[in-house]
Amino acid sequence: MLTRRQILKTGALMLAGGAVSAVFRKATAAEQASAVTQPPLAASTGDRYAPVVTLNGWSLPWAMEKGVKVFHLIAQPVKREFAPGMVVNCWGYNGSTPGPTIEAVEGDRIRILVSNHLPEHTTIHWHGIFLPNGMDGVGGLTQPHIKPGETYAYEFTLRQNGTYMYHPHADEMVQMALGMYGMFIVHPRKPDPVRIDRDYCFMLHNFAVHAGTATPDPSVMTDFNMWTFNSRVFPGIDALVARTGERVRVRVANLSMHEHPIHIHGTAFEVTGTDAGWIPPSARYRETTMLVPVGNIRVGEFIADAPGDWALHCHKSHHTMNAMGHEIANMLGVDHHDIARRIRKLVPGYMAMGETGMAEHAAHALVGHMPLPENTLPMMMGQGPFGPIEMGGMFTMIKIRDRQKPGDYTDPGWYQHPEGTVAVRLPGEPPKPIVQGFKPTPTPDNPPG
Repeated sequence: MLTRRQILKTGALMLAGGAVSAVFRKATAAEQASAVTQPPLAASTGDRYAPVVTLNGWSLPWAMEKGVKVFHLIAQPVKREFAPGMVVNCWGYNGSTPGPTIEAVEGDRIRILVSNHLPEHTTIHWHGIFLPNGMDGVGGLTQPHIKPGETYAYEFTLRQNGTYMYHPHADEMVQMALGMYGMFIVHPRKPDPVRIDRDYCFMLHNFAVHAGTATPDPSVMTDFNMWTFNSRVFPGIDALVARTGERVRVRVANLSMHEHPIHIHGTAFEVTGTDAGWIPPSARYRETTMLVPVGNIRVGEFIADAPGDWALHCHKSHHTMNAMGHEIANMLGVDHHDIARRIRKLVPGYMAMGETGMAEHAAHALVGHMPLPENTLPMMMGQGPFGPIEMGGMFTMIKIRDRQKPGDYTDPGWYQHPEGTVAVRLPGEPPKPIVQGFKPTPTPDNPPG
């Protein structure tokens, strides 16, 4: 049980610039200085496991105090670069959204200090973790709200291992809409029976950032226009990197307002866990699209057995776009060249869009030929080795290489395809379609025979 004396002692350490605060400042500076994913500080006291790599993020350091691991989270306004060219006014923890990943080991006694630097009260709920009721973090129900300027201490023993989250249970509509959430990983005390070579985690979320603005709109319920992995959109999302033959674990949490079918190219996930724990081996299943429901977690594992740059993305097509406009007229197939010409006399640079699709419009915006509102990204972004990738939002890549060194998370660049292994354009006239044996389905306008 956490005593008043322990709380006062920990508070004195914080005020004196003790180990917890000092470590926190160093980690925040390092994270802010680089957008490249780095292996985190180990959270174990000697147990063997693969530390988690948080895409575009970091793991929270801790200090040991008489057998208790002490962490410190600071709820505060933060600025987050979603991708180059767009910085958003968010709320988060320790200078980032998502907040730093908490890593600990099953059986650990942990104490998490939560300081509130927001303009309103907050709490933190430890999603999926079994703990005493008074540590569950539901404002008004299991504890008083943490008012601005206050620090609360949560202390409990970790009785399970797996993948979990933390997020507010106070003014959730605003606080979660602005980016307050983080991952909580509990490693098993005993070594994992299956060796995991690389362990990644990221959070799915949605934001409504109207064109030309920088602050998410918390009143939006469903019509979001920014879809993020760890509060980043493509091409601002780090790639997952692996060496050929390694076993890779991907932990995906969802605190957005939509379910997300996360699709992997070139291989298939073995679905091994949820936020309720690990799925027994006899009940695990394989699929290339792993559905992650709202408020839930899915863990997928695969063998990186095929070198290349493989896509990993949400399979809802609108979730791989940025800054979409809603409730606009459908212009597909409509010839509007004449009206566009007349509008350009009044609005130089105006470009009509949607007659033959969105690709040309997005390409013009991407290369700067079409002006966009300030702090607004094109719908489709990213250049690949063969041209525009035409994706945004919830999209990244898994880069598998034969020569990637174990433990090396640096981006290896674009894949160099062996000769003869890339689809090519055929010269000359297009071949005639093969119709032999084709039988159209009978309809009233096309009866049999």
